[in-house]
Amino acid sequence: MLSIKAPLKLVDFQKVLFENQKLEISNEIRQKAENSFHFLQEFAKDKVIYGVNTGFGPMAQYRIKDEDRLQLQYNLIRSHASGTGKPIAPLYVKASMLARLHTLSLGYSGVHTSVLETMQQLINHDITPLIFEHGGVGASGDLVQLAHLALVLIGEGEVFYKGERKSTISVFEKLHIKPIQIKLREGLALINGTSVMTGIGIVNIIHARRLLEWSVCCSSMLNELVAAYSDHFSAELNASKVHESQHAIAEMMRKHLKDSKRIKNRQDHLYRDSSNTEAIFSEKVQEYYSLRCIPQILGPVLNTINAAEKILMDEVNSANDNPIVSVEKQMVYHGGNFHGDFISLEMDKLKLVITRLSMLAERQLNYLLNSKLNEIFPPFVNLGTLGLNFGLQGAQFTAVSTTAENQTLSNSMYVHSIPNNNDNQDIVSMGTNAATMTKTVIDNAYQVLAIEMIAIIQGIKYIDDLEDFSERSKAVFKQFQDRIALEKQHDFPLYATIKDVTKSLKENDVYK
Repeated sequence: MLSIKAPLKLVDFQKVLFENQKLEISNEIRQKAENSFHFLQEFAKDKVIYGVNTGFGPMAQYRIKDEDRLQLQYNLIRSHASGTGKPIAPLYVKASMLARLHTLSLGYSGVHTSVLETMQQLINHDITPLIFEHGGVGASGDLVQLAHLALVLIGEGEVFYKGERKSTISVFEKLHIKPIQIKLREGLALINGTSVMTGIGIVNIIHARRLLEWSVCCSSMLNELVAAYSDHFSAELNASKVHESQHAIAEMMRKHLKDSKRIKNRQDHLYRDSSNTEAIFSEKVQEYYSLRCIPQILGPVLNTINAAEKILMDEVNSANDNPIVSVEKQMVYHGGNFHGDFISLEMDKLKLVITRLSMLAERQLNYLLNSKLNEIFPPFVNLGTLGLNFGLQGAQFTAVSTTAENQTLSNSMYVHSIPNNNDNQDIVSMGTNAATMTKTVIDNAYQVLAIEMIAIIQGIKYIDDLEDFSERSKAVFKQFQDRIALEKQHDFPLYATIKDVTKSLKENDVYK
């Protein structure tokens, strides 16, 4: 069991999301939540507290009668459950729920403990609310998306359970789950935060890091395929720049290729014989940029993933609703901790570098498929009959098309603020849009990388000398060789193969 406690770490999300580890709420957390709830309940009796005895947003100037306070919370939840578009995938919703549960457990929100308990049950039973991609502007947090979560918590709306979309009440009755108790400001506390954009962002980080490792793997294998020189990923060359992330990528390549017999040492291969008098060199003196500049191109990608991870985990471990209840200071503070600019900017930066990664993969693929460039392989790595068979000609169109979509999607959401809410929300983050678009960019990049991997496997089959490759390359080749059978004389539809390889890349680490 994983105990909810601060600080929550990325590895905790991985355990819950990918290992299905169950959650427990400690007595300490329960006590903290109870103290916050009872303090706010007493404090609000003779004071004006936003969202307790006032309307919301631009209608905060209206006092709410005591007898209408609880109905106010239900009205807020129901009215804001207005999302549209595609449902957010359950994995990302589960991450968002964990993020919301944790921030409410910090004791700054004044919610009844039933909120924590019911959310814990949903996560442990792998029940995910129906939440739609469209709706949030990321300023008063993920109001619309989180309203769909709150709707489920009060026993309404719909959920995904065991792969099926069902009514919340039917699942609750089957599993004997009780809806939350609205006692004070539970509606506002649930929907007024950044947890959906943060939850999506955390899964994005996990997938982006794995994607980067596969990109390094493909880049290393491609260098090996064409018998490139080693100096462009050497410690000596990369040490002349001080970027740590560049050093890290180069080191990853060296580890991958350390026992390869195909990679050439420039000193041994080119400098040992000083009698070379060729006017035009028969071998390339140095490789194309997509092979030679990998540490310089993927270094910034690693840098950005690391920075985004820190920002997102800081957000997870923050109180991000409004108002903030401080039992310690015996005060309620009104402000804007729900604003999603931190997440929006990081997601924009992340999708930018992942687009760059997909561009690198597409160029590497083009190099491998273009016989005039590589001067090694047949066109489109076609192992059948040239002219009759097509190799990866069709798949290249998909890679180019998908990369082009990434280039368009990488435009910033962070700077696309549109005032709304009667201009109460006059500058917004669009953080949820940024996070969902980044998810799409990452998914697209996996598809491009899958096509590159297929081409690399075909290239190794064409070379037909596996023994000279590094042990890591051999392991990757053996993982995929039986899934890719383009050497047959008859072409076949590639969409299922691309989907299969994409899924394998996304679900498996290359470097254990």
